[in-house]
Amino acid sequence: MKVLVTVKRVIDSNVKARVKPDQTGVDLANVKMSMNPFDEIAVEEAVRLKEKGVATDVVVVSIGPAQAQETIRTALAMGADRGILVQSDADPEPLAVAKVLKAVVAEENPNLVLMGKQAIDGDNNATGQMLAALLDWPQATFASKVEIAGAKATVTREVDGGLQTLEVDLPAVITADLRLNEPRYASLPNIMKAKKKEIAVKTAADYGVDTAPRLKVLKVSEPAKRQAGIKVETAADLVMKLKNEAGVL
Repeated sequence: MKVLVTVKRVIDSNVKARVKPDQTGVDLANVKMSMNPFDEIAVEEAVRLKEKGVATDVVVVSIGPAQAQETIRTALAMGADRGILVQSDADPEPLAVAKVLKAVVAEENPNLVLMGKQAIDGDNNATGQMLAALLDWPQATFASKVEIAGAKATVTREVDGGLQTLEVDLPAVITADLRLNEPRYASLPNIMKAKKKEIAVKTAADYGVDTAPRLKVLKVSEPAKRQAGIKVETAADLVMKLKNEAGVL
């Protein structure tokens, strides 16, 4: 079974994002970048499927600048077999990403597509669902447990009311949630091996996909700073302030 895993290069989750002075976007200059955390979970799940003997080939694909090869190398060091970089200096919108991935799927013919449920930069949570719709494949989003048996996948997914278990026919698209697994740290020998693994570099034009943006960003601004709290002497003072000042009682 072949598994295709998507990864994205984003600002490291431990770094505070800065808005450009002209408010045209987020400042990426001299900022530490890393693999999107949810994508890292998807890669780990694919590698575990390979270790169980369920998957035989794990292919990682990323759409982004040339530096995204480093992100793919990280996935290769975790245990993926080879990578594909669809090089793009712009950050394509979810629909454009889904269209490119559809073309990659048509070329690679995987049995399963594993994705992070969302990227932490745009927080769109849309690409997986769009890809499944374009492929006309079953989808299971927000997966916290995945089990493969034959041509079916049983997926436990996190919903507002608790947990929901679905059974989908393969091929399918599954998006990973936070509690699906704990990604491994790549060992030094595997990091060295990853340098020799293949990464094919292509463009959206090679797949005949138009990635022209359909949305225009008008302004990017930081959230308002939280006001400092105040201390009260007694419970009666608290009730008075909640009633007269906050208006919540």
